[in-house]
Amino acid sequence: MTYTAHVIIMPLKELLDPQGKAVMGGLGNLGLGAIKDVRIGKHITLQVEAGNSDEAKSIAEEATKKLLANPVMEQFEVHIAS
Repeated sequence: MTYTAHVIIMPLKELLDPQGKAVMGGLGNLGLGAIKDVRIGKHITLQVEAGNSDEAKSIAEEATKKLLANPVMEQFEVHIAS
C-alpha cells in the first residue's frame, strides 16, 4: 500500500531563525503587530510503499534522519496518511 508521509522540519527553538525574523519585521511594517513570533521550516511530502502505517512512518523517519533534517539545528515530526 502507498502511504503519504508528511514531514515537518523546524529549527530548534534554541536557535535563531533568520528567515522568521525577516518575516516578522515585514509583518510589523505591514501593521500586523498582533503576530508575536514567526518560525519558518519545511514541509516535505513523501509517497512511501509499505505494508502498514507504522512501517511507512519508520521508513519516513529513517529518510528524514539520514538526509532531510540536520539534527544539530532542526527537529522534525512525521505524520502518516493513507
